[in-house]
Amino acid sequence: MLETTGVKLIKTCIDCKNDLDLNSNWTEARQAQGKYLCKSCWSLRDSARMFVNGAEITKKHPLYKAGRYKTFESAAFSALEGYSKSTVGYVYVVSNPAWEGWFKVGMAVDAYDRCSQYQTSSPYRDYVVEYCKYFEDRKKAESQAHALLKGTEQRGEWFRAELSVIKNTIKTIEGV
Repeated sequence: MLETTGVKLIKTCIDCKNDLDLNSNWTEARQAQGKYLCKSCWSLRDSARMFVNGAEITKKHPLYKAGRYKTFESAAFSALEGYSKSTVGYVYVVSNPAWEGWFKVGMAVDAYDRCSQYQTSSPYRDYVVEYCKYFEDRKKAESQAHALLKGTEQRGEWFRAELSVIKNTIKTIEGV
């Protein structure tokens, strides 16, 4: 909005009606674009917008949720606040008969849900949760389990050992 007071032109924010001043509450970029919004009102409007990988997403998009995200997946899972920060969960042992004698030692919030995710990569749906134990800090517990199993043949999180040895190793982890 523009107002004239004598010869001087005063520009005001279209939202809050405060005077716009390039030295404090208005930017040269918004002035050049003809956007009459103070920094506070611009921030408020901006916080209600959605960006994925730097691109603005329309409010009509089915996954629209205000914020800045790297991917649509991260936007979709942002509703699970605290999920990535949560430490509780299980250290589990999974087997598959295709790799006899090999066991995966991993961690998850829910071991059986994680196993069902593995099933999608197996045409026989033959992954089995052999053992799982709950921990207050599943990441530390998994790290300890891997360290304790270091002497066995290993490929990433897969270990070639007797199942009883792996189970007993995890059972010894306490206070985590």
